[in-house]
Amino acid sequence: MDLILKAALGAAVVVILAALAKTRNYYIAGLVPLFPTFALIAHYIVGKGRSLEDLKTTIVFGMWSIIPYFIYLATLYVMIDRLRLEASLAVAAVAWLMAATVLVSVWVRLHG
Repeated sequence: MDLILKAALGAAVVVILAALAKTRNYYIAGLVPLFPTFALIAHYIVGKGRSLEDLKTTIVFGMWSIIPYFIYLATLYVMIDRLRLEASLAVAAVAWLMAATVLVSVWVRLHG
């Protein structure tokens, strides 16, 4: 049942994104993925299964995780004028992956 709820939440987000993309306020579709749907789930699971200190560590790491997302957006913004949409998205996703890898590596070194 837990897995079905998570899948339904993901599907709901996709439907909301598709609907917003068709409105005159299409740019709001860029805000919807930032609603903390999965963060709420993650924080609940960590908060229920681990210590308060572990939850606080998860929250702080989440704050730092904004950096890879910003790198994704900045890369996409620059690449969209240079490449096709699909290629731009792929390059931006690779940039996110690289930034996330660096973030996790640095985090493990400092807090591991």
